[in-house]
Amino acid sequence: MGTTQLETVPEPKYWHLKTVLSEALESEFSVGEILPNERDLAARFGVARATLRQALEQLELEGRLQRRRGVGTTVAPPRVGVAVGTEQHAWPGAGNDVWQAVDCAVAAPPAAVAAVLETGREEAVYTVRRSRVSHGQPVAAELLYVPASSVPELSAIDAPSGPARARAVLRELQRLELEGQESAVELGSARADDAKELDRLPGAPVLVVTTRFLADGRTAALSVATYRADTCRLTFGDSGGVEIHQDPERRAS
Repeated sequence: MGTTQLETVPEPKYWHLKTVLSEALESEFSVGEILPNERDLAARFGVARATLRQALEQLELEGRLQRRRGVGTTVAPPRVGVAVGTEQHAWPGAGNDVWQAVDCAVAAPPAAVAAVLETGREEAVYTVRRSRVSHGQPVAAELLYVPASSVPELSAIDAPSGPARARAVLRELQRLELEGQESAVELGSARADDAKELDRLPGAPVLVVTTRFLADGRTAALSVATYRADTCRLTFGDSGGVEIHQDPERRAS
């Protein structure tokens, strides 16, 4: 069999430099550390600054580096593993849940959410907003929609507003017997509100994980979690846990 044209194309110079830089990041720099300026890096590796920029841009796309306005280029924290397709189920807020409750509002949900929850289009539901942080930086934002019928004992007096109400909704969910959960994953673009919360520009790539929590033969809650695509990756298995991968390139499945 002959060699294809693609196989004869030499590896771009910036791609080789990316590999060299990756090794340097692992051996010489720690998470959050600021890299030397482009002039010094280009001189160190003996390349043109244009080649260096291409390599840095590729590492940023892969989530290895972060460019922060007013700070410079820093080493990004390890990617967060998002477990999907597991056999173990749990309500949001239960066990070793790493999410932080931010707020809770009572309002009519989007039409698509109301259809999944089988509530009236104008029927208000509890919308719990939660966030997930890794190494001090936001990596995911979640909206958890809970119909009032799923938390009938919730008292507005006990949890008037804000994080307290969010935690109260999560506690009340634990009273239901969870029969199962179903998750779907899509690649999407960050909306303005998600982008602001995740410290990204609108339109940045994100992973959207939608999860239905089932109880009493119906959808008792619906989670829409938006993850930064540059800091997260999917993991599959039966452990039900969320892994932190120290070396995303070498451990990628």
